[in-house]
Amino acid sequence: MNIPNLERIIVSALEDVKARDIEIIDTTRLSAQFERIIVASGDSGRQTRALARNVLNQVRAAGGKALGIEGEENGEWVLVDLGAIVVHVMQPAIRAYYRLEELWTATPAAARGAGA
Repeated sequence: MNIPNLERIIVSALEDVKARDIEIIDTTRLSAQFERIIVASGDSGRQTRALARNVLNQVRAAGGKALGIEGEENGEWVLVDLGAIVVHVMQPAIRAYYRLEELWTATPAAARGAGA
C-alpha cells in the first residue's frame, strides 16, 4: 500500500473515534526505519486503545499489514507499527511530556553543519 493511501486510512480511522490534534510528520530525511509518524490524542485510556484498535482494523480491512501494537495495557500511550508509518496515540499529559513533534521536526545537527 502506498504511503498517501495508508496515511488517509489512518487519519480517517482516527477521526472516526474522535482523535484530537492529529499531526503527520514526514521522517524520510531523519530515519530509514519509517517514512511517517502520526501522533494523535485521546482523552482516556479507553479512547486511546479504541483509536489504536480502529487504526489497526481499518488498515487490515484495506489489505495492509501491522507489525505490532504496544501500550494497550494502560492506554496512556499506544503505538501502532505499520512499517512505513508509526502511529502514536497518547493522552494529553503524556503527549505534552514527551513532545514527539518537537523531537521529530528538529533539524539534526549534521544538517545544520555542526560537528564538522
